[in-house]
Amino acid sequence: MTGIRYWQKEDLARMQQDAREAYVREAEMFAAAGNNGPLPPANFLAISGGGEDGAFGAGLLVGWTAAGTRPEFKLVTGISTGALTAPFAFLGPAYDNQLKAVYTTIAAEDVLEERSRLAALFNDALADNAPLRRLVAKYVTQDMLKAIAAEHAKGRLLFIGTTNLDARRPVIWNIGKIAASGSPEAMELIHDILVASTAIPGAFPPTMIDVKVDDAPYQEMHVDGGASAQVFVYPPALQVAQIAKLAGVTRERRAFIIRNSRLDPDWADTERRTLSIAQRAVSSLIQNQGVGDLYRIYATTERDGVDFNLAFIPMSFDVPLTEPFEQHYMNELFNVGYELAREGYPWAKAPPGY
Repeated sequence: MTGIRYWQKEDLARMQQDAREAYVREAEMFAAAGNNGPLPPANFLAISGGGEDGAFGAGLLVGWTAAGTRPEFKLVTGISTGALTAPFAFLGPAYDNQLKAVYTTIAAEDVLEERSRLAALFNDALADNAPLRRLVAKYVTQDMLKAIAAEHAKGRLLFIGTTNLDARRPVIWNIGKIAASGSPEAMELIHDILVASTAIPGAFPPTMIDVKVDDAPYQEMHVDGGASAQVFVYPPALQVAQIAKLAGVTRERRAFIIRNSRLDPDWADTERRTLSIAQRAVSSLIQNQGVGDLYRIYATTERDGVDFNLAFIPMSFDVPLTEPFEQHYMNELFNVGYELAREGYPWAKAPPGY
């Protein structure tokens, strides 16, 4: 398979070409259905990382369906836990029950297997994510790939972000193009990408993805897309207004960003121990990185005339998380997202403090 992923600088021209071709496919489908006039608004959905906090975004999407106002998305992107949510969100309300099950019926043992301290010290991670791979394989089936390929043919796009750890650079994977390739390797590759995007470095093993360099086989080490960014819509260098103009498309564009995290700094009593201090410091870095990503997205959408809409976990949510992927915590958070969306989510029109 070729042309299925993008480095944000070298592959910008190809990404622009793929976006133009997607617009053309969409316009042709629109006209073939007997429609006249401009295309309907293009809705972009970006789903962030956040681990078990991904239950918020899942609940929001299902509640949005219940409200009767959830649109079809022209583009869906996902990173980390958002990568797991993205295929369900892309395929729409028909997959809501599966999405809910992923975030409300699992527990830690469905995601990871703890390793001994000695193994964690000399191996590649503190835990094994083989259970997560089995979970991905359970839901991301051949039928789902066929459905994704069908939507790709209509001009819709599904992008997942990983981090190439050797290169220390983000990689954007065109999942629709992979699904539509007809390659016997497509299923395994998509599983690899989804597992890689959620592989927190040090906590979970990296995913080794087979590639060819100058026709020679090579393995790349890919980890959590959150090592590069917590959320993305499209690279800032991609001029979406210009792409639409070149494709002869005039339409309204809206971006909906789901940040699976609180945006206010939360207080916690940090133990004076190495691991506790390190975990708290990394958590602070991720929290601030996420806010920075929102600022970048806002500036880009302002430049391109894209309507900005942001959802995030409210300050009022105070259920404690006592262990990773605790089922009670995830159910409570899912319900918060669901109720907020069902009642009509109050989308923020700018990042905090902007």
